[in-house]
Amino acid sequence: MNEKKQRIAVCVSGGGTNLQAIIDAVASGKITNTEISLVVSNKKEAYALERAKKAGIPEKCINPKDFPDGDAFGKAMTELFEEYKIDLIVLAGYLVIIPEILVKNYRNRIINIHPSLIPAHCGMGYYGLKVHESVLNTGNKVTGATVHFVDEQADHGPILLQKAVEVKEGDTPEILQKRVMEEAEWQLLPEAVNLIGQGRVKIEGQIAHIIS
Repeated sequence: MNEKKQRIAVCVSGGGTNLQAIIDAVASGKITNTEISLVVSNKKEAYALERAKKAGIPEKCINPKDFPDGDAFGKAMTELFEEYKIDLIVLAGYLVIIPEILVKNYRNRIINIHPSLIPAHCGMGYYGLKVHESVLNTGNKVTGATVHFVDEQADHGPILLQKAVEVKEGDTPEILQKRVMEEAEWQLLPEAVNLIGQGRVKIEGQIAHIIS
C-alpha cells in the first residue's frame, strides 16, 4: 500500500449523495489511503457544497458559463486541481462536459459514475432521470451502475466496476433511480476510490485491470 495518501477532488452538480457515500467511507475506514482534498460544483446552490462545509472539506464553485470557451474552463479547472495537488478527480453526478484539455492533463486520473450498465443507456443526453426513463421504456429487466475512467467521449473510457440492479414491476424512474443509488452507486464509487488509492488498478488500452 502507498504511504502517501491519495488526494481526491469530487465534482458534483446537485445534492451530493455519492459525495456523502465517499465522505462516510473515508470516515469509517472503508476507504483507506485517501483524503478528500476538494469539492467542486458548477452550481453555487448545490447542496453538495454544504455537505463539504459540514465535513470540513474545501469547496469551490466554478461555472463553465463564466468562461469564453471549454479550453479556458478546462485550463482554470486544471490550475485549481494542481493548486490542491489532486491525484484523482471523481465525477459524482457532475453534469458538465469535461473539456478535452482537462482529460489530456489528467489522463486515466478521472473517474465517473454512471447510473446504467455502460454501454447501455449512456452517452450525450443520458443523465439523471433520463437514464432510468430509457431503461423502463426499453423494458430492461436489469440495470445498474458503472464506474469508468473518463476519456474524450461521453460515458466512455475503461470500465473499472459495474453492479447490476433488478428492475421491478411498477417501477417509476424515481423509484428505480433510488434503488440504483442505494444498491450500486453508493457502493461502487467508494470501492473504486479505494482500489485506485491502494494502487490496485492498471489500465491497458481500453481495459482497466484490478490487481488482487
